[in-house]
Amino acid sequence: MPKIVIIEDEKHTAADLADTLKTIDSDIEIVTILASVQQAVNFFKNPHEIDLIFSDIQLPDGLSFEIFNIIHPPAPIIFCTAFDQYALEAFNTNGIDYLLKPFSKVTVSKALDKYQALKERFSSPNKDFNQILQLFSQQKTSREISIIVNQGDKIVPIGIQHIALFFIEDDYTFAITFDLKKHIVDKNLEELENLCGHLYFRVNRQYLVNRKAIKEASRFFNRKLLVHLTINYTEQIIVGKLKTSAFVEWLANN
Repeated sequence: MPKIVIIEDEKHTAADLADTLKTIDSDIEIVTILASVQQAVNFFKNPHEIDLIFSDIQLPDGLSFEIFNIIHPPAPIIFCTAFDQYALEAFNTNGIDYLLKPFSKVTVSKALDKYQALKERFSSPNKDFNQILQLFSQQKTSREISIIVNQGDKIVPIGIQHIALFFIEDDYTFAITFDLKKHIVDKNLEELENLCGHLYFRVNRQYLVNRKAIKEASRFFNRKLLVHLTINYTEQIIVGKLKTSAFVEWLANN
């Protein structure tokens, strides 16, 4: 009997997906429905018997990729979203399929068939399904990623390991390297967040910060956190109270 977790903040959509899954296979067990990044992180901190996860991408307190940057995915994931710009990151985060909303019984059924086919293919004494997915995850973290920046009339690639943080200023996106050079970037923070993966954390709407650039954090007004960097950056970087727990968890695991 497949055990499935649904991550979806829209109650009607979550209920519709649960009903669709049960219609396809009455033996399916919906373990729980989670409505936010923080709820999911708290749930996955403890061990649960889970076979598959259906997850929306855009949640009230961030992108669902943040969950699996903090907690190693306990099962393969089928992502459901109304936006197709996240497809690459979905397949880099234990994703085995990617459904565009509104989904239907046919598309959900095909996704389940794909999961079952992969499971049967790799579930043998020599090929464990979860080990295969873990290998995909490791390949993601080890690959070298570069960001294109503008330097005058030149277009220059810079490896993300050399960038301390990205931020928004006057509707432009900038990168600051560890040697304190500032570059304009032709991507928004959402695109950069998807590309950079668990190495970076979206602390608020304005900042995306490299783990290696963070020295420590301190308590701030109204249950927020103030981030202290290893570089000489004078602007205050504040973690909103809805993200403090996820941020602390990310610090501890990266």
